[in-house]
Amino acid sequence: MPVKRAYRQICGVARALDLVGERWSLLVVRELLLGPKRFTDLRDGLPGASPNALTERLTELTAAGILRRRRLPPPSASWVYELTDWGRELEPIVLALGTWALYTPPTAEQTFVSLDSLMLTIRTYYRPSTNISVEPLTIGVRIEDRNQEFGIWLDADGTVRVEHAPPERPDTVITATADDLLHALGKPREQLSQGAAKITIIGNEAGTCDLLSRVVAPRPDEIQEE
Repeated sequence: MPVKRAYRQICGVARALDLVGERWSLLVVRELLLGPKRFTDLRDGLPGASPNALTERLTELTAAGILRRRRLPPPSASWVYELTDWGRELEPIVLALGTWALYTPPTAEQTFVSLDSLMLTIRTYYRPSTNISVEPLTIGVRIEDRNQEFGIWLDADGTVRVEHAPPERPDTVITATADDLLHALGKPREQLSQGAAKITIIGNEAGTCDLLSRVVAPRPDEIQEE
C-alpha cells in the first residue's frame, strides 16, 4: 500500500482532509449513511473505484475510527462496513457539500446515479407544505435496472426517512429505473399523475405524486443565505 501523504499543518481543515480527503473517501461515507454495506454493495455504488482503491479507503477510514467492520448475525453472517458514531457526524458535512455543488456545471463524465445518493436527495430536499397537514405515507421503491429496493417513510411532522429495505406493507410501490426516478423529482403533481414521468405508481398515487413533486433543490440564493 502506498504511503499516505499528509498536509502536516496545525489546522482543523487540514486534519480533516488528512482523514477524509483522499479520493473516494467521502463517497464511501455517503454510501454508508443509510446503513451498513458489504464490500460488494459498496462496489455497486462506486463503480469507478477499483477494488484495490476501495480496499485502501476502507482500511484507512477504519483505522481512523470513522468506520468499523463487523459480522452480521446468522443467517447472513456477512462482513459489513458501517459508520461509527464519530463517522456519522460527517453526515451534515457530506450533505452540505452536495448542496454547495448543486449548481456547478455538470460534465460529460457524470452519468452514473448512485441509488443511495438518489434516496438521500429525496430525504434532504423534500419540502412539506406549510399550509396543510402532512398525511403519513410509506413507500416501497423498486429500482428495476439495478434490482434493488428501498423504503421511504413520510411522517406527520413532514420529515422523510429512507432505508435500504422497503416497508412490509407500503401504502405505495414505485417501480422505475434510477434515471427515470431522478428525473421525476420536482415535477408538478399533474405531470406525474398523468404519466409524464416514466415511473409506475401503485397505491396512494396522489400522496406519492405530491411527495415527489416536493423534492426540490434549494435555489442559489437560498444556499447563500444558509
